[in-house]
Amino acid sequence: MAGEGGLRERKKQRTRQLIYDTAARLFAERGFDAVTVAEVARAAEVSEVTVYSYFPAKEDLVFAGLGSFEEHLVDAVRDRGPGEGPWAVFRRLLAGDGGRLAEEGTADRIAAGAALIGGSRALQVREREVTAHYAAALARLLAGETDARPDDVEAWAVAAALMGVHAALVAHVRARVAGGWRGNRLAADAREQAARALDRLESGIGGYAARTAETGVQETEPGEGER
Repeated sequence: MAGEGGLRERKKQRTRQLIYDTAARLFAERGFDAVTVAEVARAAEVSEVTVYSYFPAKEDLVFAGLGSFEEHLVDAVRDRGPGEGPWAVFRRLLAGDGGRLAEEGTADRIAAGAALIGGSRALQVREREVTAHYAAALARLLAGETDARPDDVEAWAVAAALMGVHAALVAHVRARVAGGWRGNRLAADAREQAARALDRLESGIGGYAARTAETGVQETEPGEGER
């Protein structure tokens, strides 16, 4: 029975991957809005019901990967070791994700994904919804761990800041890729940007962009700004 269960699970995973890959191909060829779920089902040789059983909404055919990464961020905070704060977890995971940017083909996939999302209002809305969903999940987790109410503003502010770093980094990397950045240069820039943002949040925002009375120059330490 255990073997049969494992076989069924592997078959489900193959079907899910087939549907995802088929949708990705069709979206790349024609754009997200021009492709229907029925067309994805026909191309994958499955029923529409099967597609919806794996991907409840059409947008999930695009954002399954993004949701998985953000879910991983929340899970990592929940499972962190003694003495490790949420900032440290994000720093570690974003640094690891940044390293993958140097891998061959990663920048091209980012460019394709950015073009797809940029061409669809529905996908832009869903991307914001995904980030908000996991920010809320993280806020509730942090509130529970600190014995605060579920609507505690401090917990929600910390969660929004952490998820905001990730969302801003995604947008930054997409812009760099559009500008021709690739490989180690792209990865190093992403790590530096993530580190600066997390350093700022960890040290506090009280001194950020403060103007001196004499010169009016904005002080932004820590961090050296755009290089």
